[in-house]
Amino acid sequence: MLQHWAGADPAVGSWRLRWSPLFRTAPVGGPAGQPPYLNAVLLASGPGDEGAAGAPSGGDPLPLLLALQSLEAAFGRQRLQPWGPRSLDLDLLWCGGHRRQSAALWLPHPLYLERTFVLAPLAALAPELVPPDAGRRVDELLAELLAAGQDDGSPPPQRLAPQVGWPE
Repeated sequence: MLQHWAGADPAVGSWRLRWSPLFRTAPVGGPAGQPPYLNAVLLASGPGDEGAAGAPSGGDPLPLLLALQSLEAAFGRQRLQPWGPRSLDLDLLWCGGHRRQSAALWLPHPLYLERTFVLAPLAALAPELVPPDAGRRVDELLAELLAAGQDDGSPPPQRLAPQVGWPE
C-alpha cells in the first residue's frame, strides 16, 4: 500500500523516498493506558534537492501534508481526540527551507528535536543528517536524549525486525 500511495499521489510521485525501520515507542501525552505506538520516518527528496530531506524549496508543503493525512485515513486514522490512540500518525517535520506557523502546519515542527520517537528512526535511516536548526547530527542528538533518560520513565524506542510490506 505504501509503495502504491507513493507512486500514485501526485504530491509525492516524483520524489525519491527513503523509509526508516519501524520502532515501537511509548505514547507521549494523551490519555493513559494507550498501547505502544509504531513510529518511522520518511525522507523525501524532490527534483533538484541534491539529496536533502524535504520537498523542493520552491514548492508549497501543504499538498504534502494533505497527502500524508490521506494516507493516515487510508490506514483507518480517525482524529477523535488530541494525542489519542491512532492507527497511523504521520507528521511533516520539515520541508526544505520552508518556515511556517499556522493552524494547519508548523515548519519546522516545534518539538521534533526533543522526541526520541522521531530521532530514533531518523538516526537509523540517516545518522549523519544535520536537521534544520539542530546544529548537530541526528545520531548525536538521539544519544544526548537517551543519556538524559525518558522524562516519564518509559522505555527507549525499540527497533523492530523488518516487517512484511514495510518498504525499508
